Amino acid sequence: MIVDDEQLIREGLKIALEQEGYLVQIAEDGRDALKIMESYKPDVIVTDIIMPEKDGIELIINIRKTNKDMRIIAISGGGRISAQDHLRIASKLGADCIITKPFSAKELIAKIEEKT
Repeated sequence: MIVDDEQLIREGLKIALEQEGYLVQIAEDGRDALKIMESYKPDVIVTDIIMPEKDGIELIINIRKTNKDMRIIAISGGGRISAQDHLRIASKLGADCIITKPFSAKELIAKIEEKT
């Protein structure tokens, strides 16, 4: 599942992952993702950190309350604080790996396929 409030990023990553054979759901923020997850259980969540409604940090916390094994990849381009600061927080709260924007689809696919 790709969770990002930027439509171009969401759609671009979906296309790239589907071309590699992945089944991909998309959500525009954490609230949307949790609603979708009521009926769809992804193997991997790729979530942006800074989003409206429910951000990536809140999403990671919510997922880790009920699912310790789901793989979570946090992505961020920063905001009021640096991307690295956001991603460090995400890692401490349960993200399995972090990627700073911008990144290539090839880099994301390598992280998805990486064993933790």
